[in-house]
Amino acid sequence: MADILQDLGHVALGSRLKRLAERLLADAAIILDQAGIPIQPSHLALLAALDRYGPLSIMEAVASVGFSQPAMTRTVAALRGAGLITTDQDPSDARAKKIALTGSGRAILAKTQERVWPKVGTAVSDLAGGREQELLALLTLFETQLAERSMLQRVTNPFTLIRVDETITPDLAKSFYEINAAWISAMFKLEDHDIDVLSNPQVEILDRGGEILFIATEQHGVVGTCALMPTEDGAVELTKMGVLDSLRGQKAGEYLLAATLARAQERGIETLFLLTNHICEPAIHLYEKLGFIHDPDIMARYGCSYERCDVAMRYRPKD
Repeated sequence: MADILQDLGHVALGSRLKRLAERLLADAAIILDQAGIPIQPSHLALLAALDRYGPLSIMEAVASVGFSQPAMTRTVAALRGAGLITTDQDPSDARAKKIALTGSGRAILAKTQERVWPKVGTAVSDLAGGREQELLALLTLFETQLAERSMLQRVTNPFTLIRVDETITPDLAKSFYEINAAWISAMFKLEDHDIDVLSNPQVEILDRGGEILFIATEQHGVVGTCALMPTEDGAVELTKMGVLDSLRGQKAGEYLLAATLARAQERGIETLFLLTNHICEPAIHLYEKLGFIHDPDIMARYGCSYERCDVAMRYRPKD
């Protein structure tokens, strides 16, 4: 009987990759067990990240390994229970914890690297007919493209995401200014801080290590913007989020905010906050829906940035 997933081709890609992953992970679990290594294959990525980068926060580990936060939390709990990692208070931030390898964790990783990885490398090369580098390069391309725009978005969403983290073009800088100046002027007034940021996003955002996300459609071009702007004390402000009036009601804002939050998590940002005003009620409901909470400490620390600010929120991702 023919393999239906092979016959269906690209439309069954997810199911075919899932089948392949399940088979490889099942074999990997047996290989580790036979080598006397008492962990799951999925745990190795975190151990390797800690070995390479040193102690990491949960968000940094998520960014490094690519797991969801709930999956990372489960992995941390399992490895901590096995005595392979510790989770201690971050000396630089009393609200955060750092994950670190124990001596046992280093020993397990070293044993895996010595006894398992060379054999796995040989097996992968054999499976790929000597073309494993091509296979890995294609997988990296696929993952990068999905990070930019998911399969769901490509099938159902009219928006294209544009991410700028180094140099902004004059056209995008113009869109950044015009979209945000329009909504701010319609509801409030442009303050000096608004003008500084909107007039020079290269210096005020990008050169400080931040980034700006844009969404565009084929019909209208750039229709929305949102920025991640680092502060002097290491926090990051989610700011200058605006969508053209003509796109209101099409969930453009929700898509843009979700994409920006996903990018913040990829970057391992610990303190992400926003400042707004109570009359922006629909936006506040959206912020709450996607994980922001009202935070008086954020108001005390950053609320003076704008005269109009009377609402301050901090991002707390939901498990």
